[in-house]
Amino acid sequence: MPQPERKPYLHILACSIIGLSLMACSDATLDSEPTSAQEQNNKQSPPLRILTEQNLVDILVGSCIQSTRNCDPSQSISDVKQALADGLVFSMIRPEDIPQNEMVIAVQGIGGGGPWQYVIDRTTEQGLDVVDNPHRRVVDLFSRYSGQKVAALVRSEAAGATATALLLGAEMGIPTLDGGITGRAVPEVQQSIPWINGIASIPTAIITPWGDEIIIANAVDEYRVEDLARAIAVASAGDAWISMTPMSGAQLPQGILPGNLTLAEDLGKTVRQAREAGEDPIDALVAFTSGYKLFEGVVVKSTDRGERGFNWVEAEFEGTGAFEGKQYRMFVKNENIVGWLDGELNAMAPDYIYNLDPTTGESTLGVGYGGYVVGERVAIVGVEAPAAWRSEKGVELIGPRHFGFDFDYIPIEVLHANESDSQLLQQKKRRL
Repeated sequence: MPQPERKPYLHILACSIIGLSLMACSDATLDSEPTSAQEQNNKQSPPLRILTEQNLVDILVGSCIQSTRNCDPSQSISDVKQALADGLVFSMIRPEDIPQNEMVIAVQGIGGGGPWQYVIDRTTEQGLDVVDNPHRRVVDLFSRYSGQKVAALVRSEAAGATATALLLGAEMGIPTLDGGITGRAVPEVQQSIPWINGIASIPTAIITPWGDEIIIANAVDEYRVEDLARAIAVASAGDAWISMTPMSGAQLPQGILPGNLTLAEDLGKTVRQAREAGEDPIDALVAFTSGYKLFEGVVVKSTDRGERGFNWVEAEFEGTGAFEGKQYRMFVKNENIVGWLDGELNAMAPDYIYNLDPTTGESTLGVGYGGYVVGERVAIVGVEAPAAWRSEKGVELIGPRHFGFDFDYIPIEVLHANESDSQLLQQKKRRL
């Protein structure tokens, strides 16, 4: 397969590394006597936003908020700080600035809840070496198979995959797209904006912890990509790394939620600035997202099991403060899927259900994927999902019936339409 022409990002990145501004770089070149071809290439280079340490910290904190489950950004923050200290440059590019024929992919880890213990025992006994940098290896495998270079990375979901896209992009000298293919964390591969619009993940490259290389060249549908990739993770000590949803610049309008990385930054900034101002970060987040404070309380029970590659959790909460005397229940499949207040439906996917630390406004730390810790204080916030998730296909992919519930999706604003006028008034005031 012929390689598409790749536009030169390295000129801008090199200027940033040596301390020149992007404006200065627009007229400068690395050679004293540039050729006309070089001048033309420089004119064609897409504009990049260079991310500072504070930008990155806010993005990672906000991505954990977006994840709709527990999430600890501390290791990711430490990793990007170290990368900055090592001289790497983190850049972000708008979807509309990706040339039509250039390739963008997502890269992420895929978990295997309930991994095969005998495989873990055998590979440990064999002393098999675990590969370094599996994320880079999976990009290289994709490029070798497809014959196409990757011009930019798009995060596959919120949470850890955000750090993956940012760090790998900085390492490879390519930008991260200001967008996302999910806008949240999702339990299954096929639950994505591209698949809603008919864009498949194939060819999909997969790397196991020991360096096995697998290509899914074709699949019946995205459900089968999920089945196959998840099975490999279960058979590989519960981990694998995959490339997802290769898209050209021309396909991006149908394949992503634009501005989704900037939104993560805004969420992180919102709770940080609220704390700095001595304000309630949960109230600030609800106001910024036009969301709903669904509950605040303490985890009193949490049962979980790893099965078929996923973590299944049932958590129960007792209310505190304004929710004193009330009970909440959450069903989790890696991420928060359905919540009930005093036995009544309160929120459900595809709408976003955030579990947050009431003091910081950041995601609770929990345990594992989607787990809750008994005694943990939690504020639960609900936010309307984007239109793509609320489409017929989106609801089919991640609505309650997909998870075996015998009821239809009810939008969060409908569930809360019977709130008293005073509650709605206070909510509107917070949003202003």
